[in-house]
Amino acid sequence: MVSLVNLKDGDDLDFISVKNLNFHYEKGKYIIKNINLELDNREITIITGSNGSGKTTLGKLLMGILKPISGEISIQRKNISQMTLAEIGSKIGYLFQNPEKQFFTHSVQEELSFVLKSKGLELEYINKKVDNLLQTFQLEHLRESFPLKLSHGEKQRLAIAGILVNDIEYLILDEPTTGLDMKRKYILTDKLKELNKKGIGMLIISHDNEFIKLLADRKIKLDRGEIVEDGGE
Repeated sequence: MVSLVNLKDGDDLDFISVKNLNFHYEKGKYIIKNINLELDNREITIITGSNGSGKTTLGKLLMGILKPISGEISIQRKNISQMTLAEIGSKIGYLFQNPEKQFFTHSVQEELSFVLKSKGLELEYINKKVDNLLQTFQLEHLRESFPLKLSHGEKQRLAIAGILVNDIEYLILDEPTTGLDMKRKYILTDKLKELNKKGIGMLIISHDNEFIKLLADRKIKLDRGEIVEDGGE
């Protein structure tokens, strides 16, 4: 099995904390307005809202890809302004709306082994971990395939597998069902539920109501950069 985090009773559940968060692009109107939020890493939280409501911007702020105008974001009580992108990436994985943006090697196997090799890990360990990921995400038969030639669903599974190589503790996924038919949505749903049971929390940006019903422990709605609803599924 893939090495994942297992929570125990008493663990700090407020994995991500957001306080008085504000953001705008240069000379632009505020896209994120005074957001306060605690994200539990046992839950699958869904962020909804119309186009332009700030969903993707919030996800990028949590990852440190964008810097807030004011306010604080903490991961396990450490302010991300004191963390490098690599440090944030070792704890939180981010799935872009277009998974192709995350590929840069010539085969599925290379895509999964590249980071491990760059860390100087032993080949036996690397091969075992890659094999486990290929099996977990049903990609074994595509081991030598060029990532950009995969189907959309296969690309998404590969992108998530590539994120999990780092043994992250939390996932942020931006519109993960885009381009998937119902069969592929159910496959993705099962995989995400399986990962959540093994201790990986998730923040999923989505407008797909059927997908939200299948997964949401908590649903948050943004409107014009502000939280207007926050509750159960």
